[in-house]
Amino acid sequence: MSHQPDPEPEVSAAEAERKQGAARIARRWPLYSAAAAVLLVAGLGAIIAYRDKNLPFSFDLAWMGEILEHRSPFWTVPALVMNNVGGGLLGALIIPVLITVIFLVLRRPWAALYFASATIVSAGIVQLLKNVYGRPRPTDILVSSDLGSFPSGHVANAATMAVVLGIMLVRAWVWIAGIVYTLAMLVSRTYLGAHWLSDTVGGLVLGAGVAVIIWAPLAYRLRLEQTTRAAARRARTA
Repeated sequence: MSHQPDPEPEVSAAEAERKQGAARIARRWPLYSAAAAVLLVAGLGAIIAYRDKNLPFSFDLAWMGEILEHRSPFWTVPALVMNNVGGGLLGALIIPVLITVIFLVLRRPWAALYFASATIVSAGIVQLLKNVYGRPRPTDILVSSDLGSFPSGHVANAATMAVVLGIMLVRAWVWIAGIVYTLAMLVSRTYLGAHWLSDTVGGLVLGAGVAVIIWAPLAYRLRLEQTTRAAARRARTA
């Protein structure tokens, strides 16, 4: 009596291929949406630059008027702290490098690559748009800043970090903390007069969009790294 080969490996391989195909399809819509968001920000910058000689929108002026009315030493101190945390040497170099190193120490090289790449690409696009559009900053500014108000680099950096860490750590509190941090950065930038409100909204959409765009091609490797590490952790505790 001849022995029939076990069909299980073929079924498993087909199932794995089907799941990978479904995962690739599932990644397309976030990728398309994020790419559209980034293009929308670029389009918003063009509208701002070529309407009324780069002047702010009416809601920009209304928001800034509210900010100026409520300025006080009590709010200025935390706003200045956010200014240093989100930019300069600390925000642009030390914190991103530290987070990247932490992922490497945790033996998550794909996560480290994802975080570093998203941070660099986000910052690069921000500087490109700043130089292309050259929007003047508000006159009531409390800090020294480079040229180009649109989009906000501080807010873009905060949004990129929030989305990347939310995707990688898969914890509700990480998403909540990231959202709170990004919104606090948005308010602080307008409070300090470093940006118009539309600059910060543009930075938020840009940073989040870049994080999703960079995630899409790395999603399979990131997921595999995450599940492998989780399985190893369960094996150690068993």
